[in-house]
Amino acid sequence: MTTTQVRPSVQLRGLRRAFGDRVVLDGIDLSIAPGEFVALLGQSGTGKSTLLRALAGLDEAIEGHIVVPRQRAVVFQEPRLMPWKRVWRNVVLGLDESEDGKPTRARASLALAEVGLTSHEDAWPATLSGGEAQRVALARALARRPELLLLDEPFGALDALTRLKMQGLVAQLCQRHNPTVLLVTHDVDEAIVLAQRILVLRDGQLVTDVQVDVPFPRRRADSEFGHLRSRLLADLGVLEDQA
Repeated sequence: MTTTQVRPSVQLRGLRRAFGDRVVLDGIDLSIAPGEFVALLGQSGTGKSTLLRALAGLDEAIEGHIVVPRQRAVVFQEPRLMPWKRVWRNVVLGLDESEDGKPTRARASLALAEVGLTSHEDAWPATLSGGEAQRVALARALARRPELLLLDEPFGALDALTRLKMQGLVAQLCQRHNPTVLLVTHDVDEAIVLAQRILVLRDGQLVTDVQVDVPFPRRRADSEFGHLRSRLLADLGVLEDQA
């Protein structure tokens, strides 16, 4: 009997990045399976976004072996919309006019419908709320049909209620499209709510790699949620009563 091994969607070997004398990534090895949702935790300045930028191909000074899908998209903490372009044009920015035989306006309409912004196609970015602008950024990522979706603290600038709504939207869309996902966040609860697997980056190393076995729907009041939260806070070097 033969066992078929699934080829990783993401594979890192010996990933290293230094800024002067300061090493932020020190020989990272990591594999992520196709369709897996992984959250990366770490305190500020530990190199979380540096690792994500490496996967996105945005850091030419990175050292090591990197294998990633060709189709990638990034959603940053700031929506990064072009204020002089209407919403639908922001969504398809950089895409060919007739990619896949479909006009880019149609691609934009489909993506905006998925994030609940059909009525905002012709709006200007300046008229959007923070949550709406971030949904446009998410639609822009979806329009590229990524095999790898990179989320760099995409909810960090949102208020608490909007943040919860966006978490639910991302979970729903990832279930529908099934990309490989890496979510960079400093929010332990957010990682547990969304991810199948959680990594902790500390002192340039991945010190934790744990599967999230908390059953759905994941409620913060559940004991399994609390146990995992306590473990991750300890691995982060944060006292629970200070979190």
